[in-house]
Amino acid sequence: MELNDLKIFKRVADLGSVSQAAAELSYVQSNVTARIKRLEKELNTELFYRHKRGMTLNAEGKRLISYVEEILGKLEEIERVFQGGEAPSGILNIGIVETVMSLPAILSSYLEKHPNVDLSLTVSVTEQLLEDVISMKLDGAFVTGPVKHPLIDCHEVFREELILVSKSDHFSLEDITKKPLLLFNKGCGYRERLERWLKDEGLIPRQIMQFGSFETIIGSITAGIGITIVPQSSVQRLINEKVVHGFSIPKPYNEVTTVFIRRKESLLTNTLRSFVEELQIG
Repeated sequence: MELNDLKIFKRVADLGSVSQAAAELSYVQSNVTARIKRLEKELNTELFYRHKRGMTLNAEGKRLISYVEEILGKLEEIERVFQGGEAPSGILNIGIVETVMSLPAILSSYLEKHPNVDLSLTVSVTEQLLEDVISMKLDGAFVTGPVKHPLIDCHEVFREELILVSKSDHFSLEDITKKPLLLFNKGCGYRERLERWLKDEGLIPRQIMQFGSFETIIGSITAGIGITIVPQSSVQRLINEKVVHGFSIPKPYNEVTTVFIRRKESLLTNTLRSFVEELQIG
């Protein structure tokens, strides 16, 4: 089994297309097809569903992709360690939850000190970012804490207060049963706290509308569609301008900690070490 075959397999899996993978990797299409078939022969199993629209991983393909991502992640780590020299440099892949308002100041300070670092940011919910750090798709991530996992090192960055936000200037618990809740997708730490609070109160929301971005949620709130839960810092300007209104929720549901996580067994490169040190300084 060749390393290039695994790289080709991953690009086909990511793109869902042999032709697109071939174009991106500068291979002829027949070569990519032959490499995939050779890999399937070596493993004695098909890895894709083949259909008119392209290629989709089957169950065995999904099982293999987790191993391939870990292998390629280790390879990238080796390249960074041995090609990067002493000074922090190269690509640093960091994940964030969308409402970390203090992040720009942290990143600005770090990049000013280490201009040779190419910072790549991935925005998602806590659950997905945790999976991406474990599979080494990301070097680290800012997520909602606490995070307790045997493979994860966790550094607390800061604490904030969660509040309910609505277009209306008044709120009661009964509103939960009358107005839609506008929430991030499953796996969001803020959503988990709100759902736990409502369960303890014995309240069943009228409707939950899922969104993938903070901007869309806030835009829907300002349009008067429903209620959401976010860190107060993320909407303080809008509250000051009376565009929306914030309402407190009881402890411990209102307490949120943002933590930076990384995989324990991954090598702490100079680039990542300097980033963690920047967080501790801040």
